[in-house]
Amino acid sequence: MNKNVGGIDRMVRIGAGVTLLALAATGVVGPWGYLGVVPLATGLMGWCPAYLPFGISSCKAR
Repeated sequence: MNKNVGGIDRMVRIGAGVTLLALAATGVVGPWGYLGVVPLATGLMGWCPAYLPFGISSCKAR
């Protein structure tokens, strides 16, 4: 499992995930907000399964 999510992409995913989870936990948005766990997890792992079929990587080239 090679990393395919880099730098800014990771920060945006983590921020969006935390925001959605916080909004869901406080009742501002409905239960759908708990889907924020997906961008949070992909941001923390640095790997996104949706990128695989398209060969996308936001990591810097080595």
